[in-house]
Amino acid sequence: MKIKIGSYPNRLICNIHTNHMNKKYEGLSYENHTHEDHVLEVIEEAVQSVYNVFNWIWFDRRTQKVKVRIDRWDTWSMDHTLAHVIHPMLVQLKATNHGAPNVDADDVPKELRATKKQLAAYGKTGDVDPKHFERWDWILDEMIWAFEQKCRDNWEGDFYTYEDDSEGMFGLKLVWEDRVGQKAHQERMTNGFKLFGKYYENLWD
Repeated sequence: MKIKIGSYPNRLICNIHTNHMNKKYEGLSYENHTHEDHVLEVIEEAVQSVYNVFNWIWFDRRTQKVKVRIDRWDTWSMDHTLAHVIHPMLVQLKATNHGAPNVDADDVPKELRATKKQLAAYGKTGDVDPKHFERWDWILDEMIWAFEQKCRDNWEGDFYTYEDDSEGMFGLKLVWEDRVGQKAHQERMTNGFKLFGKYYENLWD
């Protein structure tokens, strides 16, 4: 497999006035513009009008470059192959994420669920409840963990131990196993993959 995905096409944008206002007022609201503010605003609009011509001629006609080559062995264990791509992407998404979607209460532990009273109170103001972002972080963590386990060649080995035995099958003898732990591990992985499918369209920054 070989994947090469270029960045999204850029456009020429003039931010002389915008950057000036952000630096001067540090993101706070402002009402009375100074003469300097107005001059920079006019300059920005004039420069941007020129930029827009070049954007129309060149930049707006460009598309993101995507090249994907799939080798026949990539689908022998496709779930394992894709895990090596999905896992690092999820890790980066969590590190750079700036928002969070609504998460169903049934998908997270009870301690992360909002009460009806909280939902009603914050719903009136349009704000999110205090656990809103924690719920999404938990969902991402479960996805990341599930794909991390899938990347491992033999996670099942954590739940049994063999010793050398010349008389045993294949020269080995099972001396310890934890079927309950193995089942719980698999169920958590399966749930992580379900969450990945359910919230797939929310995987953006």
